Amino acid sequence: MARVAIIGSCITRDLWPILGQAPADLLYISRTSLPSLFARPLSGVEVAQDPPPGLARHQNNAVRADLKKSALATLLAHRPTHLIFDFIDERFDLMAVRETLVTHSWELEASGYMAQPAFSPARIVPRASAECDQLWRDAAWEMTAFLKTTPLKDTEIILHESQWARSYLDRTGQRQTFDQEVMIFDGNIGSLDAHNALLSSYQQRFAALTGAARVNADPSLVVGDVSHRWGLSPFHYVADYYRDIWRQLKTLGL
Repeated sequence: MARVAIIGSCITRDLWPILGQAPADLLYISRTSLPSLFARPLSGVEVAQDPPPGLARHQNNAVRADLKKSALATLLAHRPTHLIFDFIDERFDLMAVRETLVTHSWELEASGYMAQPAFSPARIVPRASAECDQLWRDAAWEMTAFLKTTPLKDTEIILHESQWARSYLDRTGQRQTFDQEVMIFDGNIGSLDAHNALLSSYQQRFAALTGAARVNADPSLVVGDVSHRWGLSPFHYVADYYRDIWRQLKTLGL
C-alpha cells in the first residue's frame, strides 16, 4: 500500500477529500519553501504546543516545523513510497532572521510569534527578488542531493505542476477573469503573471535536477471555482482539475 508524503500545498492535499478518497497514510508538509527547509532552526523562539488564537492545530504545527526545521526528519521517519512536490506555497516571501531563513506565511503572521525578540533583526526577502531566486536555486540542488543520498532514493518522486488560474467560475457557472494583482494575504499582493513565471521556472529546474515524474492538468481545467471548499482563489480549482491529476497519480501507483 502506498505511503504518501506531500511537500506542497492544498492543491495536492485536497485531492483526497475533494474526490472522496481516504488517504491511506499521508504526511503533509506545508507553509514552507525549499530554502527554509534546509536552513538552520531559529534559536530563541518559543512555539506553543497548543495553537494560539486564530490558528488551527495543523496550522500551528506547520509554523513550528518551519521555525524548528523538523520537517525533513519527519519525512525520513515516514518512509514514503511516493513523495509529491508542488510549489504553490512558494508564493510566500522568505524572511532572513539572524543566520537562518523562515517562510513569511499568513500563519506565521497570525501566530503572534513574530512579536518575540528572536524576530527583532528580521528582514523580508521578496519572493520575486534575485536574492530569493538564488536561494531557491541553491536549495533545489540541496533537495536533489537529499533525495538521492537518503532512504528517499527508493521513493517515487512526483512533481505536481500547476499555474495560477486566470479565470474562475462564478456561482451561476459563468466564467469571470481574475484581477492581475492577487491578495496573498492581508497587505501582501502578488502579480498573477509574475507568480506563474516563477512557478514555470521552479518546475522546470526541479524536474531537470531530480528527474521527477511530472503530472499536470489539462490547461482548460486550470480554472478557479467560487464554490471551492476554501473559497475563491487562483489556485482553488474546479473539481475536474483534481480528477485529472488523480487519474495521472493512479498510473504512478497511488
